[in-house]
Amino acid sequence: MIPRYTRPEMASIWEPQTRFKIWFEIEAHAADALAELGTIPKEAAKTVWAKARDAVFDVARIDEIERETKHDVIAFLTHLAEIVGPDARFVHQGMTSSDVLDTCLNVQLTRAADLLLADLDKVLAALKKRAFEHKMTPTIGRSHGIHAEPVTFGLKLAYAYAEFSRARDRLIAARKEVATCAISGAVGTFAQIDPRVEEHVAKAMGLVPEPISTQVIPRDRHAMYFSTLGVIASSVERLAVEIRHMQRTEVLEAEEFFSEGQKGSSAMPHKRNPVLSENLTGLSRMVRAYVTPALENVVLWHERDISHSSAERMMGPDATVTLDFALVRLAGLIDKLLVYPANMQKNLDRLGGLVHSQRVLLALTQKGASREDAYKLVQRNAMPVWRGEGDFLVLLKKDAEVKKYLTDAEIEEQFDLGYHLKHVDTIFKRVFGES
Repeated sequence: MIPRYTRPEMASIWEPQTRFKIWFEIEAHAADALAELGTIPKEAAKTVWAKARDAVFDVARIDEIERETKHDVIAFLTHLAEIVGPDARFVHQGMTSSDVLDTCLNVQLTRAADLLLADLDKVLAALKKRAFEHKMTPTIGRSHGIHAEPVTFGLKLAYAYAEFSRARDRLIAARKEVATCAISGAVGTFAQIDPRVEEHVAKAMGLVPEPISTQVIPRDRHAMYFSTLGVIASSVERLAVEIRHMQRTEVLEAEEFFSEGQKGSSAMPHKRNPVLSENLTGLSRMVRAYVTPALENVVLWHERDISHSSAERMMGPDATVTLDFALVRLAGLIDKLLVYPANMQKNLDRLGGLVHSQRVLLALTQKGASREDAYKLVQRNAMPVWRGEGDFLVLLKKDAEVKKYLTDAEIEEQFDLGYHLKHVDTIFKRVFGES
């Protein structure tokens, strides 16, 4: 985790003290269940809670023990025994390390998902607000980066809103898929521990029992989780790149907020660069970088190996922390985005009316011209305008073959900007509902 791109609430989920606290809760809840089943004394389970419930675990001490044992869970259990005393011998009865590690990881991932869902809500709120603000602000739509037909800036934002709404649904599903608990013992057969212990721990930790585990929880669940984060990151970058394009000097339809005292360049005092959007592009790449190891972690040997472990120690914190930062940054960027409707109109008019070429094409076919002939008539008048040699409307009115089909008034009718925006309300209702 890089402090520059880390928010405290998400970082706290992955801190060693938090991890050891979760480990303790898993062990203590398991002890409660074992006590109810008569496997260990009830007083022992009570002692575990009484002695360690409010303990601040000594991370340095655990690290010291691990340097000798070369085993993180054993190091923790040894330190826990130092706190609890003799009754600690009843902790971890019938359990294996992965029962603790995997259940803890899933607790952390569900907590991280909850924060990410809150982040997505911030992004959605900002997008909705700005979409309605610019619902009917006309701008040029581009395909292949080239002027196509008119849209509105509100539609661009509504498109992003719909995309992030889908992202939210996917994250809810991914959270549910990863929210499982395994307390099934070595190779997952429950040979040394009753399945009711797993049920008890799962309920206490806000999870559900894993239907069948080996010695690990199946990693296809985690692959789906991190893949979902990767898709969300791609949505972040798609919107960030759109803003970067709009802020180009030759376009300047929108730009990032530039605060008082902010500097854009160490060399050129005039610069106002899309640094937040570019930063989001880079952060998105890092989140996606963890998708491949998550997919590869699915392929473990037999009932268990630990080839996934080292990767997950990095990808769990890094992917969630990075996406958390990116989503909050994106929400702020959209909320403060500077929008320039006059420049949008200027760019819309830049091609001398060529953006209405399809309307003219269709009007000619409606009046009896074949599609092939209509296309040739429109294109031969469009190309001089493309080269800066005239106005599309004027050239069409001068074209005798066009005039065989359309009057001047009918030609002018095809240049109505409002025609392109007549279904904006319909689209908004599809995206945002009736509100």
